[in-house]
Amino acid sequence: MARIAGVNIPSAKRVVIALTYIHGIGNAKAQEIIEKADIEVTRRVADLTELEVSRLREIIDQDYQVEGDLRRETSMNIKRLMDLGCYRGLRHRKKLPVRGQRTHTNARTRKGKAVAIAGKKMVTK
Repeated sequence: MARIAGVNIPSAKRVVIALTYIHGIGNAKAQEIIEKADIEVTRRVADLTELEVSRLREIIDQDYQVEGDLRRETSMNIKRLMDLGCYRGLRHRKKLPVRGQRTHTNARTRKGKAVAIAGKKMVTK
């Protein structure tokens, strides 16, 4: 198992897929990294030499922001929005959807489990 950016990437998988286990690296960035490191797409992590693993490590450290740094920056951006009191910050503060989704019927993931309100039931005659 190779360790890159503080993450143990699975050795049985292809390098392209294994790199996506690192927070901040998706399919497109994984392809870019492999091209820069000059590694074949079909290679598996177990087949990589120590030199190739170190080359991957260097490329990721130099050119990409991943894992802890990325998480920290994201949380700081959200905190900044909340401190500013802008609309997006208020939505974050109230734990509501931020990007314009409707909340009348959906948004259960963001709002949490539905809470019953006493006396809300309609009385039919």
